[in-house]
Amino acid sequence: MKNWYKALVFFGLLLATSCTEDIVIDVEKGDTMFGVEAYFSDEMKRHEAILSYTADFYNQDEIRMVSGATVYITDGVDTIVYHEDMENRGHYFTDSVAGKRNTLYRLCIDISATDDESIQLFSESMLSDNIDHIDSLVIKPYNGYNDTMPTVFFDDTIEWVYPYFQSLPDPNITYMPLIYKNDTLLTDSLIQQSIIPVGGYAGYYINGPEMLAANNKEIPIYYFRKSTLKVGDRIRAGLQSIPLDYLYFYYSVAMSSGSNPMMGAPANVTTNIQPSDKATGWFMTTSVTSAETVFLDNY
Repeated sequence: MKNWYKALVFFGLLLATSCTEDIVIDVEKGDTMFGVEAYFSDEMKRHEAILSYTADFYNQDEIRMVSGATVYITDGVDTIVYHEDMENRGHYFTDSVAGKRNTLYRLCIDISATDDESIQLFSESMLSDNIDHIDSLVIKPYNGYNDTMPTVFFDDTIEWVYPYFQSLPDPNITYMPLIYKNDTLLTDSLIQQSIIPVGGYAGYYINGPEMLAANNKEIPIYYFRKSTLKVGDRIRAGLQSIPLDYLYFYYSVAMSSGSNPMMGAPANVTTNIQPSDKATGWFMTTSVTSAETVFLDNY
């Protein structure tokens, strides 16, 4: 009886491996659009806008950049121009300038299509409010009580970064931390960043005694494997306060990431660039509050 069962399993595997053929999926090609990635914040620095053309999913050619465009933002009173980097076509930068919180900014892009015709793209975004300062940053092992969060990762202790600050009373404020180690940005792409919604902690002193007294747990914003740190490393955290619509954009990108079209979201990610039938991407405004600490290995 056992031999007969083994024979059935053998023939089943034989059929499964011999009766296969390649499946070719014909992915419909769409019209070429403009890709826009533009940023503006209340930090005193040069802000960037990147313009490119979209391509088919399986396209292996180098990304085509949009050169020669007119790019600027305005708050209705002042106009700030982005100048193209002649050595890095398609990348446009402002002079060193800082935006103002709680101010609506409009991005305007004028692209020449022919000698007699141009295409205008635009977007609007409110540069959101933020806390005035972070009192301190502390790097220490995770100390959650009765929590399943691992403190050991591949035989390596995890060191978490905790900020201490008075949160604003608005429960809709959401933070996207920027983490630097010795002036090197570690969260330099969207999929490496995380979201910290304030929600029910609005008005609390984050990670302070009052918050923890209500049986809440401390909120870390990043972690390091301890083997990647050495005494004296400078760790800086910038809390970006992001608009609510950018939060939805972040989630749509996170759901669609990866190289397998069968595993991503079934539609293109959302965009705030108009007209939406000619462009995709995002114009992001944000306010940033930063603090820095030095890793001392005191815990």
